[in-house]
Amino acid sequence: MTARGIGLVARQEIRTRLRTGRWKVLLAAWFLGVNGLGLLFRLALEAGENSPRDEPGVPMFGGVLLGVLVLMLLVTPALSGQSVNGDRERGTLATLQVTRLTPAEITLGKLAAAWGTSLVALLLTLPSLLLPVAEGAIGPGRALVVLVVTALLVGVVCAVSQAWSALLARSVTSILMSYVTMFALLVGTPLLFMLAIPITAEEHGPEEGGDVVYTEEHTERIWWLLSPNPVVVLADAAPRLPETEIVIGDRVMRRSPSSDPLGELSRSVRDIREGDGTYENGRNDGPAVWPWGLAFDLALAAGATALTAARLRTPLRQVPRGVRVA
Repeated sequence: MTARGIGLVARQEIRTRLRTGRWKVLLAAWFLGVNGLGLLFRLALEAGENSPRDEPGVPMFGGVLLGVLVLMLLVTPALSGQSVNGDRERGTLATLQVTRLTPAEITLGKLAAAWGTSLVALLLTLPSLLLPVAEGAIGPGRALVVLVVTALLVGVVCAVSQAWSALLARSVTSILMSYVTMFALLVGTPLLFMLAIPITAEEHGPEEGGDVVYTEEHTERIWWLLSPNPVVVLADAAPRLPETEIVIGDRVMRRSPSSDPLGELSRSVRDIREGDGTYENGRNDGPAVWPWGLAFDLALAAGATALTAARLRTPLRQVPRGVRVA
């Protein structure tokens, strides 16, 4: 496997995608749609500002970023969900397989093209994302971290969609299964977590001199069900914003910035992992969740890539029914 071979396949894939003029129209519509919605969101935040302490750039950054992540996860399967079986249907995949290119080079080349196209779409969202950075509401370091994590999560979707494309004969079916997988990660993980909470509940009898029976839920036993969720990974990986100190009598309390979607979601998830929560001067020091979730997602992408390469090995012992070889 060589970088030259991967580059050849990636360039060929990109040329194929650019042969039609639809990509320019789609990218222009994506740019105007996402940034237009981001601007409207900012205007709504400014109109609803209630206190001088409220900083509209903070909720704008978090809200737009989470929206961009979900939109990217919905759009990306269409970019790579037919990269393999689409070529099979057109009878062009065999042309690559009879060359000296290895299955790994074909796999990684196609993945690089799909991922690169997705990253271009991500770059087009930067005007609305970097406005709070230019205003000073969000630090450049925080913006860089969340953008890198978003790019990695988009790459995971590309790898999984490509694997479905290699496994299934029809592109429509592979794209559908890619969306089912994304639905399982985005919606299925919190749903499974909610269904598992009653299983962890334990009843405690009345204490001496009392007659109250209460139920305690142990979310620290099932927090890992939420960790692969891309939204959870992104929010928990975002560096914390600086906290302000509030003096109440002899105590000094730390207050997190209000209306920070990423920070609030991160604190909630860490509370779930901690169980009853651990606070010191109002600050949650619970263990992070995102390393486990990101490791799971990257392992899923690695397994999907290996599966795609295995499906591209030749000679084929059995050709799926209705599939063209050349």
